[in-house]
Amino acid sequence: MIVVRASGYLFDHQIRYPIWEVYNSQLFDWLETLNLGGVILLGGSAAELLLRTQQLQECSKTPLFIAADIEEGVGQRFSGATYFPPPMALGEIAKSDLDLAVKYAHKMGEVTAKEALAIGINWILSPIVDVNNNPENPVINIRSFSDSCEVVSELAKAFISGAKNYSILTTAKHFPGHGDTSRDSHLDLPVISHSNERLESLELVPFQASIGAKVDSVMTAHLLIDAWDKDNPATLSKNILTGKLRDKLGFDGLIVTDALIMGGVAEIADSDEIAIKAVEAGADILLMPDNPEIAINSVYSAIQSGRLTVDRIDESLKRIWQAKQKIFNSNNQNLSIYKLSQKEDRQTVKNILKASLKSSKNLPMKRKKNTLKRNLIVVDDILNSDFLDRQMPAFTIPNLLDYNLQLVDQSTFNNALEDNRETLLQIFIRGNPFRGNSGLSQNAKNFYHKMLKKSIVKGLIIYGSPYILEWFTTEISLDLPWVFSYGQMAESQAIACQTLFNLSEVELREMSKNLGDVFI
Repeated sequence: MIVVRASGYLFDHQIRYPIWEVYNSQLFDWLETLNLGGVILLGGSAAELLLRTQQLQECSKTPLFIAADIEEGVGQRFSGATYFPPPMALGEIAKSDLDLAVKYAHKMGEVTAKEALAIGINWILSPIVDVNNNPENPVINIRSFSDSCEVVSELAKAFISGAKNYSILTTAKHFPGHGDTSRDSHLDLPVISHSNERLESLELVPFQASIGAKVDSVMTAHLLIDAWDKDNPATLSKNILTGKLRDKLGFDGLIVTDALIMGGVAEIADSDEIAIKAVEAGADILLMPDNPEIAINSVYSAIQSGRLTVDRIDESLKRIWQAKQKIFNSNNQNLSIYKLSQKEDRQTVKNILKASLKSSKNLPMKRKKNTLKRNLIVVDDILNSDFLDRQMPAFTIPNLLDYNLQLVDQSTFNNALEDNRETLLQIFIRGNPFRGNSGLSQNAKNFYHKMLKKSIVKGLIIYGSPYILEWFTTEISLDLPWVFSYGQMAESQAIACQTLFNLSEVELREMSKNLGDVFI
């Protein structure tokens, strides 16, 4: 019933998050002695992860769940595999063509499942079925399909349907709905004060649709839902997990907690009490407890004292084994790692990016010759920007057009105000776990306001959040050409830059013999 966090990298010296990822000696000991249910992985290339998952399965006496938060395709977490745009890109397409968006969501689920299994992942912690109807939401944001519960429902069902072409587990999250919050449950406990009628008519709708589509698991949210339980967050609430999810919605698959080390639940009680309360509430899988030995011992002690029953544990074990039989009793069509990132799948990514792209009507951006020009790229944190690379098209394409790069982040961007060169401004910003806010800080707004007032910005590209675009449209002049893309990966950058400068693929190939076909 315990799933622990581990690094996707093979070696200890590669661990990126030592607070959550233990050394291999400790991990292997847990796998050999604690009868763990699985691991959740982050980091490494897709090829390396194949070796890692084989290593972990061989260390364990019990076949393991191997899970990953691959909401935007396997390439989101493990380089080399297919990396899809955020789910809200599909919601954007759905505004004008729901059938096309459904087709792409189905393909996204299918490709994600195929590639996950090829490298040993058997549990996709996706799709997110939260309805992002709060623009100030710092953590769900563009990870959601839409602010419409109907659109979220249709796209989630399509994703699940696509994944079901393979024997892999899917997950609807975060029950009963994390979309209408302005606080990040990774940091503290959000409170939702909506009525029962509102929750059932909006937040629960996509979960009902996902259950109808036979989703394999549901992940809980660390939220306080006043209308249902004023004392316990959903993860620890029997009234919500058993009363609402099991009894009212009729879900009989796996209930998995969100990570139990997150601030939204970790501050409620001690780690041993959290484990007991989650099982009491109805959870089958405890994801990322602070210490698995403490979690196991606390549940055992609760059984010894009569607080928990053996029958309650057996209910979860039955569901766990049913799920593992689905995974391990299938040959999964002999999937090969050499099937990762196929040309057809990369083309689907490009099609989604192009169909969800937004732009001003006064393209292309005018290019002056024989003038000093700057390519100013602003990111949240240079040390935490996986999309940065020497050959990223946001660098290379403007460079071909004689734009000199200046790369800054939130801590250094004020230095950019001293430069008066003609400027292409590219901004990478989106809501993400641990970011703390959904948009621009007041300091950032002041910076951009001063930058735009100087009239040196001649073109603008925003990668990530449409809510940031909304702020900029109130600040920029009507004649400033701009492009918006939901994605931040290389393909997104190439398409956005080509659109802004009106560069054909033939023209770009001629200008850049060494850029590589993947970016064009």
